[in-house]
This record gives sequence, structure tokens and C-alpha cells, in this order.
Amino acid sequence: MAATTAQMVKELREATSAGILDCKKALDTSGGDFDRAVEILREKGLAAAAKKASRDANEGLIGGPSSICPIFRLR
Repeated sequence: MAATTAQMVKELREATSAGILDCKKALDTSGGDFDRAVEILREKGLAAAAKKASRDANEGLIGGPSSICPIFRLR
């Protein structure tokens, strides 16, 4: 198992735009294997996206300035 260096974390972060701790954990889990770490991050991201996809957005209001688009004019 290779030691995870800051350079490895930086390269993985630049390639995936994932958080620092997520990159470090993925590299630790993969034993320093860059490709496996990318795969781990992808799986983690898909799991998080699936969890959020089940949520309903049934509250809120979408609006904008009426001068830009008169369809959104609130009365």
C-alpha cells in the first residue's frame, strides 16, 4: 500500500473536481491506484446523486425581473 502524498491528492482533485478529503479517502482505499480512486469517486458520486434524486421539490418560487421576461410577472 503506497503512502498518499499531497501531490497525488492534488492530481486526483484536478482530474475529478472532488473534495480534498474525498480524494484522500479514495486514494487510501485504492492503495494509491489513481484509476481505481477515480472509479471510487465516480461510484460515490452516483450514489449521492441517486439519493438526492428521490427528493421532491414541492416548495419554492421561481421568478425574475419582469422587465426581462414578462411571463414571470408576479401579481
